Amino acid sequence: MASRRRPATAITALTCGAALLASSFGTAAAAAAGRDGGEGDLAGKTAQQVNDTALHALAGATSLRLRTSATADPGRIDLTLDRAGNCTGTISKGSYGHVDLVKRGKNVWMRPDTAFWKTQVPGKEGDAAARRYHGRYLHGTTADSFLRSLATACNLTAFQKSATAPTSPPRPGHPAPHLTKGKATVQEGTRVLPVIKKTDGVIQTLYVTISGKHYPRKLTAEANHQTGTVLLSNYDKPVPFKPPPRGKTVDISVLENLLQGAQGAEAV
Repeated sequence: MASRRRPATAITALTCGAALLASSFGTAAAAAAGRDGGEGDLAGKTAQQVNDTALHALAGATSLRLRTSATADPGRIDLTLDRAGNCTGTISKGSYGHVDLVKRGKNVWMRPDTAFWKTQVPGKEGDAAARRYHGRYLHGTTADSFLRSLATACNLTAFQKSATAPTSPPRPGHPAPHLTKGKATVQEGTRVLPVIKKTDGVIQTLYVTISGKHYPRKLTAEANHQTGTVLLSNYDKPVPFKPPPRGKTVDISVLENLLQGAQGAEAV
């Protein structure tokens, strides 16, 4: 997030990284099924079949918790969201600050931290805003362009479409991606089966729940000594909602006016 641009530009860009990582697990060449190593009813399936089963389950989810991280980017997302566009959680951009986000229907609340105010509104105005609005939520609706842009992070349907879209055909001279099954393991207390894809120097791993519905629980991509991770959980559970108290809420126009004032000062 740079001080001269709207905060949502950098914040919502983080969701693209999650979608791109997830979308890398579309259809590819199938590998033979491995031995039963605690794989449950996935033991008789090929790696491709496990992959497809997991993505089908993801596409049918009505809600989930999405967490993203990357070693090359300080940005983080931790959101619980549903198909209705409701969400709650946090979006962070490292030293540039973070916001707590709540969206219910068309209503959006965001609570910036001190670093956010100081990086978005330069000079004394940013320092003053950080003190004045410390701990307060900015409230408005998706009719406001800034909040509408920020709320794109709450679009579960868009994430699902991106995650389950078929991958592009391999480039000429490049072999088709090949999927293999890894050894069953445990991810945050849940037994999962890894499905591994290696292509063009990138190692991508999809961890699929073994028991019950075979949801994706974790996705990783490794390349050039860097790693991106998407964690998925809380499938089909309602998005918690508790509207911020009125005494802790101010209108979004507060931020809009400060940003316009800062831009006007820079133009002089």
